[in-house]
Amino acid sequence: MNTLLIELDNITNDCVTVFGRQYLHLVNVHRVKPGDTIRVGAVNGHLGSGLITDIQKDRITLSLHLCEPPPKPLPLTLLLALPRPKMLRRILQTVAAMGVKNLHIINAHRVEKSFWQTSLLNPEVIANELRLGLEQAGDTVIPTVFFHRLFKPFLEDTIHAYTQDHAAYVAHPKADERCPVGVEGPCALAIGPEGGFIPYEVEKFQRVGFASVHLGPRILRVENAVPALLSRLYPS
Repeated sequence: MNTLLIELDNITNDCVTVFGRQYLHLVNVHRVKPGDTIRVGAVNGHLGSGLITDIQKDRITLSLHLCEPPPKPLPLTLLLALPRPKMLRRILQTVAAMGVKNLHIINAHRVEKSFWQTSLLNPEVIANELRLGLEQAGDTVIPTVFFHRLFKPFLEDTIHAYTQDHAAYVAHPKADERCPVGVEGPCALAIGPEGGFIPYEVEKFQRVGFASVHLGPRILRVENAVPALLSRLYPS
């Protein structure tokens, strides 16, 4: 945790008290003591510093000074085929840490039906993983997550609202073009499940204006492909 992320509603007179996971992390990992200053951010608000004013056996109180805007978000809409549940936590954290603010989790032929039943799709679980990514990166703005369980209706009826006048790419290992580096302006990026999108799905993306691109001869797992593609499109 590089930034303590707190809720605006919990701030009173520029002070906040933290409990639970955050308390344990500050005590056991950061080993804070009264008088120490740590990095703090308010959810969907500003960043700044927090002065440790009191430590009890189950809580820490901080005096806040929040005046810095959060980092600029990536101007990207990410369409991600629902990954295996064991990968989902890490991918959500990665997406949040890298600055994606619009995430659409979609269905695909190679997405097993059972994946949609996982408890990890509970909104509270997703929000927690996104917060962990923000705490890692020093960001405060929670990404918005949408779910689309029907592939064809999403591509035919909904996708245009997110890609109009934007560049759009679908990652596919057998594509002819390499993923561009350093795109100008906003874009949309579609990443398939393990095994990739099937040819029918790639064709559907191409019909709605997505260019098919690849990362090279190596086939990456989804959790590795996500940061690799984002870093190429928007290198820091």
